[in-house]
Amino acid sequence: MITAKALGRSPILTILALLWVVVVAGLAILKPGAFNLVTITTILQFSTILALVALGQALVVLCGGAGIDLSVGGTMSLSAVLAMLAVKAGLPAASIPIVCLLASVALGAFNGWLVTRLGILPLIATLGTFYVYSGLALALTKGAAQSGVPDWLTAWGRAVIAGVPLPFLSAALPAFLITLVLLHTTSWGRWIYAMGFNERSARLVGIPVDRIRLMAYAICGLCAGLAALVSLAWLGSGRPNIGQNLELNSLTAAMLGGIAIFGGRGGVGGVLAAVLLLVTLQTGLLQLNVNSVWQVGIVGALLVLVLFVDRFSTRWR
Repeated sequence: MITAKALGRSPILTILALLWVVVVAGLAILKPGAFNLVTITTILQFSTILALVALGQALVVLCGGAGIDLSVGGTMSLSAVLAMLAVKAGLPAASIPIVCLLASVALGAFNGWLVTRLGILPLIATLGTFYVYSGLALALTKGAAQSGVPDWLTAWGRAVIAGVPLPFLSAALPAFLITLVLLHTTSWGRWIYAMGFNERSARLVGIPVDRIRLMAYAICGLCAGLAALVSLAWLGSGRPNIGQNLELNSLTAAMLGGIAIFGGRGGVGGVLAAVLLLVTLQTGLLQLNVNSVWQVGIVGALLVLVLFVDRFSTRWR
């Protein structure tokens, strides 16, 4: 019998540990003073946003069916913008979290509807909505950041406990723990692994594949909305380009963390570790004054490497 635990085993996690050693050792040699408390806090703050988006991406990929969500960056940007525009339109500031999360769930569910009801390939559907969501965020704001985030929200977003940002403790970690429990202790989690491993068999045994996949896209949107809320609380404004490049980074984190590109194998614990690795790497490159263009290229190269290793290990098994 195939279990979630068995499907989660992957040599990528071993490679991940080795990459951690290489990155940390390399930065320690090239920049001995790089790792101080301020740098660690910054890494965890950026990791909070990427971790939430990568968690939603991982669930979509895990469901199989060539699942992918390229619109996560657009969803995050548009959710943050809509929340701030709603306040400017007259809604109370207390409604910011509600608007942000509801808007993101609706945007994610729309992606799921395109994939499950209209039968559009996830790559094409979410690429299209990425342009729609990102374009709307820019059009509604004319590219300008939307200020007006209340003090109580920024106090949460910028709070630090023993060097660890409060949003990381109160948003990212609980989200991963809840998902981990659901995936490995509930029928819903077992259905997701079954769908990703063999969708045809899952349908034959009565698993509601389309409904679960639509739910996965909605949850992916919810995670992007929560990341948008964290960005509002941290930066103090809604920025229409805040989700830029998150589609590449979140997919890389999911793959690097052991989620199989065809679904049905992997776990979210590795995704969180991969996020910390990627953000540490990018932070180190910034401190070494490496151009941001090269940083994107390095992330892309990591994604290609992970996909190659995953395909090779699958054939070997």
